[in-house]
Amino acid sequence: MRLNTIKPGEGSRKPRLRVGRGASAGQGKTCGRGVKGQRARKGGYHKVGFEGGQMPLQRRLPKVGFRSAMKASRAEVRLHELALVQAPVIDLEALKAIDLVPVFAKRAKVVLSGELKKAVTLKGVAVTKGARAAIEAAGGKVED
Repeated sequence: MRLNTIKPGEGSRKPRLRVGRGASAGQGKTCGRGVKGQRARKGGYHKVGFEGGQMPLQRRLPKVGFRSAMKASRAEVRLHELALVQAPVIDLEALKAIDLVPVFAKRAKVVLSGELKKAVTLKGVAVTKGARAAIEAAGGKVED
């Protein structure tokens, strides 16, 4: 067997049906569209999901969920990630510089996750109650 001799199995690939090529071709005149009506017309069909005026399925089903547009401009930083920042004062720009926060974030919040061993100073970054306590316990401070 050679790569240039490989063919699909006999009868597995049917040739394309050429409609509108005369009665002898089997799909002449109306080309398998029947007689008259919306479906027989060129471009005469309805939109996707249209059910003849009946309330379509996508409108009958209940709506679920919600996606907040604000989510794109907010970011969350875990407490133990603050140790990665080398800046003397940690602000939003310092967090963006080392890719802890996406560049399009307008606000960031530090949450209590993991533990902090070094003293850090936060400025202009929101902090949860538990994270604030942990930062102050490690000898750091939060400037609002």
